[in-house]
Amino acid sequence: MSTIDLQNQSNQSSTRRTYLTLRNEIITGNLAPGERLKVETLKENYGAGASPIREALSLLTSDQLVERLDQRGFRVADANRHQFQEILGLRCTLEDIALRQSVKNGGREWEENLVLVHHYLSRTDRGDVELFEERHKSFHMALLSACDSPVLMRFCGQLYDLNVRYRFLAGRSKSYASRNVEGEHLAILDAAVSRDVELTSTLLMDHYNSTGAFLSELIA
Repeated sequence: MSTIDLQNQSNQSSTRRTYLTLRNEIITGNLAPGERLKVETLKENYGAGASPIREALSLLTSDQLVERLDQRGFRVADANRHQFQEILGLRCTLEDIALRQSVKNGGREWEENLVLVHHYLSRTDRGDVELFEERHKSFHMALLSACDSPVLMRFCGQLYDLNVRYRFLAGRSKSYASRNVEGEHLAILDAAVSRDVELTSTLLMDHYNSTGAFLSELIA
């Protein structure tokens, strides 16, 4: 492998690493909505070169987590109640399509994987935020994974990230914590493996709308 190939591989690895780190910082609210993202500052904070950082910011712009400012760099995408409601509505619409196809068409491998990822999720301490969120997303995406539409899956994954960002921005509260989210997940799993399309759809949409109703009251 040539020196140029090695350098390109290193840059791609650095871009991917920087992208994932920035994405997590934005989703969890450590980088606040509207916060300026200066390349020089990010170079110091993340130990990456200017080129990988700019490439990572461009990828995050495509994810709608970062906004490009004309001739003035980048900033974290804004957040507001109207946008949250739009994201929630789109998520429910697209995921319902994917879910119905997935539950109807999913085979034994899909079912076994769904049971496995739910098992891991149910045994994960919520205090380990990064691991919990990784497994939480894995469960929700596993529900849809047999829809046989990579484009639809990509949109659903993007909407998941945009939606979960609002959950972090709203923060934790006693009233939200009082929900039996684990019970809701288990009911969705049971309906899915029973291949009850209508019940699975109803339970998942109720799951999302219950969270949405709570968050919409907190998001200013």
